[in-house]
Amino acid sequence: MPSGGTAALLWRDREGCGTIPFGIAAFRIGVYALLPFGYTTVERHDAGAPSCVGNVLWLVLAGWWLALTHIVTGIAMCITIIGIPFGIANFKLIPVSLFPLGREIVRTDEPFASR
Repeated sequence: MPSGGTAALLWRDREGCGTIPFGIAAFRIGVYALLPFGYTTVERHDAGAPSCVGNVLWLVLAGWWLALTHIVTGIAMCITIIGIPFGIANFKLIPVSLFPLGREIVRTDEPFASR
């Protein structure tokens, strides 16, 4: 394996197994950003150590600037009265953009949607 083998395995492996969880997490953030009203995120208690390691990698590589963007746009949207609900929706996206692995999006009226 050439130098940087760990990064090559993580980002560009032949089967795509190292990038699939990150792609699913990005898709989960996109769906939640599209329809944030009436939904919330809950932690999955069956997520194990790979989810924790993936969350650390996500936080370092992408999560911190996604969360910072949601904070800035949320504050900017809360300046106007019309934008307050959208600003609150941006603030709801901060936890899932920091640690998306091991989370599930559920409706707020479902009985297992504990906060």
